[in-house]
Amino acid sequence: MTFGAPTAGEILAERYQLEVHVNDDSAGRQVWRGIDVVLRRPVAVVLRYPGGDSATEMLQAAVDASRVIHPNLVGVYDAIDEGARAYVVREWVDGESLREMVTEEGPLDPARATAIAHSIGDALAAVHATGMVHGNVHPGTALIADDGRVVLADARADSADTTETDIRAVGGLLYYALTARWPHTEVGQSAVPDATRDASGNLAAPRQIRAGVPAYLDDLTMDLLDKRVAAPDADALAAEMARLDAADDDYDDVGPLRFTQGNGTAEAPRSTSKIMLGVAALLVIAVIGLIFGIRAITSSSGSSGGPTQAGLGADKPNTSDSQQAVPEPQKFKLTEDMVRIVDPPPGDRSDSDEAKLVVDDNGETAWETHRFNTAKFGNLKKGMGVLINLGEPRNLSEISVETSSPGVGMDIRTGTSDPGNNSNGDKKVVETFKRLGEADADWKSDGTKEVFSVFDANTKYQYVLVFITELPRADNGDRFQVSVSEISVFGY
Repeated sequence: MTFGAPTAGEILAERYQLEVHVNDDSAGRQVWRGIDVVLRRPVAVVLRYPGGDSATEMLQAAVDASRVIHPNLVGVYDAIDEGARAYVVREWVDGESLREMVTEEGPLDPARATAIAHSIGDALAAVHATGMVHGNVHPGTALIADDGRVVLADARADSADTTETDIRAVGGLLYYALTARWPHTEVGQSAVPDATRDASGNLAAPRQIRAGVPAYLDDLTMDLLDKRVAAPDADALAAEMARLDAADDDYDDVGPLRFTQGNGTAEAPRSTSKIMLGVAALLVIAVIGLIFGIRAITSSSGSSGGPTQAGLGADKPNTSDSQQAVPEPQKFKLTEDMVRIVDPPPGDRSDSDEAKLVVDDNGETAWETHRFNTAKFGNLKKGMGVLINLGEPRNLSEISVETSSPGVGMDIRTGTSDPGNNSNGDKKVVETFKRLGEADADWKSDGTKEVFSVFDANTKYQYVLVFITELPRADNGDRFQVSVSEISVFGY
């Protein structure tokens, strides 16, 4: 167990009582739902280990954020360093993150995506007006409350973050909301599914991925992600998003991009490269028109019978849509012969017949580990897991794992073969399979679902290991155990 690890019911700083471990954020910090026992209000407590110098950046960001009051920013109440651990106490938001919303519902309609980006833009305008940088804008920190309020949480800027990276991240939020994909290289690393790219690595526009995205919104999103296009100031972006948000679905009347700067009257031009491309395109069209005009005149002068039937049908433009939509990930059907329990020595492999229970689509049945004296499997082995053989190499997008309780240490690993369904084979799996990454920390409200989106879009996988490295406390509190009720694999 991590030294100083909190437990449900513990009261921090004689004031903040921890209730439920909600998730671990992208920086590995624990997020708890708690109660301020003095003011009797719910709070979120974000803890990290250790405290001291390593927590200075987090605590300073919290102090800075507490000075900015805005309806689209999560309120920060306290920041405490205990040495062994440090924690920030902030407003609790009843609702879900943008990541959770898109994971559950799929891509959002353009109007909803615009409204969320508008709120985040307003929040950043308030942050940047104080000289601060947020530095942590992504689908996990954009929260949508049950009452419809959209707020930005958990500022965490470091020396590499700038106001421009914040603005580019709003483009990332729009892209993610419209496509359910996150454009990694443009706005920083994330565990959510990577954006779709062509063979040259160029980002696919939202309109290439799904139908119904207005051209204006598509251009705005791609410009925010394109480092060749100057990023607007936060207040200019907020004003533009407000204009678009007010237009709702009537995008035809929105007009061209017009990021207002400073006094609110100047229009920021589109990039020079785009203007030149537009001029070049017009010249090409003019030349083609001239050529066809000359051909038509020549044909007409050389014929006494007017236009021929062949002439009427010649050079007919191709009206088919050349932009093919990228297929949505599908859930693979897993059968009991495709999964097995991996229990390396000194494990006795006595629960091998329970592997089928994690793929039977029945949440009431589960594979249950033995009980151990410590969270690290009694310090007897590195862990246990479920090995999945997909039958053939497949492109994967995500794996979700449903467990009996929160606090499970887990990762995804992959290898080239199954060395054997026996103790020696289990040992080789643990020793040779390569770890891909930890979960998104995209939990259900009760903390029992973990979603992994750690797969390379250009790599195919056949053998995948869901590996448990740390167990939560069992119900009675003195032993450690977990049950896995369902594993779902999605891909193409």
